[in-house]
Amino acid sequence: MTTTTLPTYDEAIAGFEPVIGLETHVELGTNTKMFCGCPTDFGGEPNTRVCPVCLGLPGSLPVANKAAIEATIRIGLALNCSIATWCRFARKNYFYPDMPKNFQISQYDEPLCVDGYLDVEVDGKTVRIGIERVHLEEDTGKTLHVGGATGRIHGATESLVDYNRAGIPLVEIVTKPVPGAGALAPEVARAYVTELREVIRGLGVSDVRMEEGSLRCDVNTSLNRPGEEWGTRTETKNVNSLRSVERAVRSEIIRQSAVLESGGRIIQETRHFSEETGDTRPGRSKETATDYRYFPEPDLVPLAPDPAWVEELKAALPEPPRERRKRIQEAWGLSDLDMQSVVNAGAVELIEETVAAGATAAAARKWWLGELARRANEAGIDLASVGATPAQVAELQTLVDGGKLNDKLARVVLEGVVAGEGSPTAVMEARGLAVVSDTGALTAAVDEAIAANPDVAAKVRDGKVAAAGALVGAVMKTTKGQADAKTVRELILERLGAG
Repeated sequence: MTTTTLPTYDEAIAGFEPVIGLETHVELGTNTKMFCGCPTDFGGEPNTRVCPVCLGLPGSLPVANKAAIEATIRIGLALNCSIATWCRFARKNYFYPDMPKNFQISQYDEPLCVDGYLDVEVDGKTVRIGIERVHLEEDTGKTLHVGGATGRIHGATESLVDYNRAGIPLVEIVTKPVPGAGALAPEVARAYVTELREVIRGLGVSDVRMEEGSLRCDVNTSLNRPGEEWGTRTETKNVNSLRSVERAVRSEIIRQSAVLESGGRIIQETRHFSEETGDTRPGRSKETATDYRYFPEPDLVPLAPDPAWVEELKAALPEPPRERRKRIQEAWGLSDLDMQSVVNAGAVELIEETVAAGATAAAARKWWLGELARRANEAGIDLASVGATPAQVAELQTLVDGGKLNDKLARVVLEGVVAGEGSPTAVMEARGLAVVSDTGALTAAVDEAIAANPDVAAKVRDGKVAAAGALVGAVMKTTKGQADAKTVRELILERLGAG
């Protein structure tokens, strides 16, 4: 096998055992940045949410954000971590244009939270993912490469930097290596990030929107022959959707197996995942800790969280997502398999919010796991990004329940909602899609169907009421599906003297 010949996934996994690890970055939803008072709201003109501190200007001094420290401790507690009684920040030194100080204030050998775990369900089994550390740092700015075809620095004619994001509180959650997942490694990676997102969202410390970058994931993957030492890992950077987390692991397993089977060796490097092609591309060689020349941050005092305060935070933690799902499953009357489908689709909160907006659980589940899931899969996006809100889905179902829409018309209305045309009611009215139930308006269509189908009409007159279905279908076709089928049937039976 040559390096240009890629095996199938089954072939790759037959010869090697994967080891995965995940480094997840979460932007906290604090009002101000980590070490200054600049606002953290998303968007805005470039470089308008900056000050001397987050720009690293001479003479400026950082002050730690207490709300960010509290949020990090709550994340650590929710992940079953031990909370340090004493820790401190460090300087991580490296040069890159999006880092205005040429170093990042982070934590190194003394993190705030250590040695936790998170249990996830995969293929009917519980997999425990060990958490190495949860530490607090500041985010970088955002670099935009323009003038090229790929949006990356190679081939670009110029690069622009926006420092609005620089200094936003960032929590990094690092797992321990996860061996033993076998062929399920991609699914385990996705399940972990999905569950982690639910935990953090439940805490209310971040909106964890992958499409906006407030949740970013780096995926580490290595392969080894059964019984041999773990192989050299690669790190796929900034994977920006749950679906892509799974695809990135699968792609790296296939790529690395091809390299190893051909006698090559894996280089420790960072790689980038392509949403279009589904594979990873080389980035840069991977630095080690010594390359960053860590040393204690001289401008910040150490952190010493009061154990009593930590216990108060622990006592106030919300219901864990797994326990909430069990409670919801019972309330919705779902089987384990049905509930797992909801979880796999990332639809738990979407359905829950749709129910809270007035829909039944069955109706909410039908829309999110049916038409909307289909659209999300076709577009290659997460369900939450499909373009419809829980409130809109509940409104759509209300129109169906009220007889203003049938299911067929409702799907057309939903298409308009997803396209950004407005609320379901607005789309229905603008497109003229409401069900026609006025007998006066339907009589002509009924008479036309009877006249065009005399044989069927005769059968109905002779008492074969079931034959009326063909006439109902003819009227529905004439009215482009907008007639109320029940009203049409009643009119047909009345006109033919049957019933």
